[in-house]
Amino acid sequence: MNGKNALAAGVAAALALGSVTMVATQSTAAPRPTAAAGTSAAQPGAGFQAMTADARGEAIRAAGRNAAATARALGLGPDERLVAKDVLIDADGARHVRYDRTYSGLPVIGGDLVVHLAKDGTITGSDLAHQGAVRVAGTTPKLTAAEASAKAVKHARHVKKAKAGSKDSTLVVYAVGKIPVLAYRSTVTGAGETGPTSREAVIVDATSGAALDQYELHQNVTGTGNGVTVGQVSLETTQTAGGYTLTDTAHGGTIVYDAYNSPQSNPRQNARAFSKTTNSWGNGTTSSRESAAVDASYGLAKTWDYYKNSFNRSGIRNDGRGAPAYVHVDTNLLNAFYDDNCFCMYFGDGSSQNGNTPVTALDVAGHEMSHGVTAATANLTYSGESGGLNEATSDIFGTMVEFSANNTGDPGDYYIGEKLNMSGGYMRRMDNPSADGRSLSCWNSSAGSVDVHLSSGIGNHFFYLAAEGTGAKTIGGRSHTGTTCNNDTFTGIGKDKAAAVWYRALTTYMTSTTNYAGARTATLQAAADLYGANSQERYLVSKAWAAVSVGTALPDPGTPTPSPTDPTPSPTTPPGGNALANGGFEQGTSGWTQSDNIITNSSLQAARDGSWYAWMMGYGADAVESLSQSNVAVPSTGTPKLTFWLKVSTQESGFTAYDTLKVKVNGTTLATYSNADASSGYVQKTVDLSAYKGQTVKLEFAGTEDTYLSTVFLLDDVTIG
Repeated sequence: MNGKNALAAGVAAALALGSVTMVATQSTAAPRPTAAAGTSAAQPGAGFQAMTADARGEAIRAAGRNAAATARALGLGPDERLVAKDVLIDADGARHVRYDRTYSGLPVIGGDLVVHLAKDGTITGSDLAHQGAVRVAGTTPKLTAAEASAKAVKHARHVKKAKAGSKDSTLVVYAVGKIPVLAYRSTVTGAGETGPTSREAVIVDATSGAALDQYELHQNVTGTGNGVTVGQVSLETTQTAGGYTLTDTAHGGTIVYDAYNSPQSNPRQNARAFSKTTNSWGNGTTSSRESAAVDASYGLAKTWDYYKNSFNRSGIRNDGRGAPAYVHVDTNLLNAFYDDNCFCMYFGDGSSQNGNTPVTALDVAGHEMSHGVTAATANLTYSGESGGLNEATSDIFGTMVEFSANNTGDPGDYYIGEKLNMSGGYMRRMDNPSADGRSLSCWNSSAGSVDVHLSSGIGNHFFYLAAEGTGAKTIGGRSHTGTTCNNDTFTGIGKDKAAAVWYRALTTYMTSTTNYAGARTATLQAAADLYGANSQERYLVSKAWAAVSVGTALPDPGTPTPSPTDPTPSPTTPPGGNALANGGFEQGTSGWTQSDNIITNSSLQAARDGSWYAWMMGYGADAVESLSQSNVAVPSTGTPKLTFWLKVSTQESGFTAYDTLKVKVNGTTLATYSNADASSGYVQKTVDLSAYKGQTVKLEFAGTEDTYLSTVFLLDDVTIG
């Protein structure tokens, strides 16, 4: 029953979570019901249900309550724990739960995983960054934290060692490789590739001090020049007593600050919000400090809108909260970056190399904000092939933001940073990455060893080919060449479908260690989810991967004949005089819709009749649950009524209704039961349905539990007649 605390006759009993059924545990989720073959219409939100912040929070809490059972089902070790991070719910009710892993209380780098569950709560598959249980010889390090910091400075690659320092050395389990290792994760700071105060994560073996991994903490847009003029645009601002500020309440309260050239080591040191007495901002040139802020505010708003309109995602973390942005960071800073530690974005002013043009381009804003989306979902490690995928993800969605914004001064194309005054005219090209003489267009065995901004070309090239196909095109006024690595030719599925596939793969199947082969598997599963396992969309996705030397193309399924639409049957009264289907629950979940694993045959409680019953609530924490049946035909003769048997067990005392179970018909509450109705056994309840005689209705049992002490509501033998 997924984490519920049972009570029997008022005595608390811990609920064993063995009702989670493991069907398949593998690197790619087992196939689930998908769209009919040949389905071509894109599904809103990449196939996900829309969730309010409260609903999302409750889904995460429910996943947390089920974490122990999930760990056992996956075969994890006794020292491992799962921490729920996010939950996505498909339109068909299937869930995808993302967990982080700990070992004896230590964070596990590379321990993240995604568990896929069918609507009835059965586990259908999983994606693990590290396969199997995590085990290390012990958790007592040979090195001290200070010694690990010194080793980290020695091993740093991106920071000049002469003036580097290290802090925050934290003991972790490093499980990115085949054999987990007790390690320290340190943050090394100093002058380096990203400025005078670069930051680099260095992971060292806690026994030998050997370097296990290192990567920049700033996920940068790098190049020789940045800058854009978005032209005359509309901005969301906030009026104050003294005038206006660049606070965008329509997009989560996003605020743009002037960093006043605060050093990169402390970019908020001198920061202040932009404010003025009139609601007109900037003059389109760098002579006004507001001009860069206009670009940033506009770009972040357009990025927010793209994610919201395309995937129903509300902000970077899908929590409705806007990330603050800081322009005019440092001096001569040819950089822009997202920092998940402060949940904020920074934009430099450029340098003499690009005429000191602020790094606030539209696709730059989309790129940086998308780093935050990646951090909140797959959290792709910023090194090796996963680092290339991380950068490619930001390029992909930065490009989609540019298309979505439909700004006449910066039309959509597949060039990255084309408005940044680069000497070559762009930073990267998705249609032909290797045209810059450095980026990879095709995968090879060394892809994990090159800079992530260069290996990102593989993912960028795949996306372009999946979206647009092969052949020369003019897009956004720029020439594009759909070249391939295998001389294949094919059509694309369109940029919106390609983006939906990538988003679903990122948020549902990828983990921190996903490489390009894993990305292929993830996107093929995502395409099957959205468009069907035998769809042209899935086939063309496989063709695009083969065209960048990742795997081979699937067989062409051809063009299937659309299936006829099945007529929706009219509600009828089942045999036996009960208008409800499966009112005794002996057919499991048949006929019912449940918000959690409510219908059960668990031996921890007893059914009134038979083996199956409905177990609602019992968490001992804030929770809501729902069990419902739609299209119920209330009899048109006599005095129709709802009858059911209810058993209430509680840890509460007194007669105050802390935890409740409400009976609703078409959303109207007809009866309420609570912890005050506690009973030693099942008690029959009756609710008059005369007001609904002859109507087709929805019946719902809605449970609510408060923060403290648990109450269990057991239902059985539900009848309408």
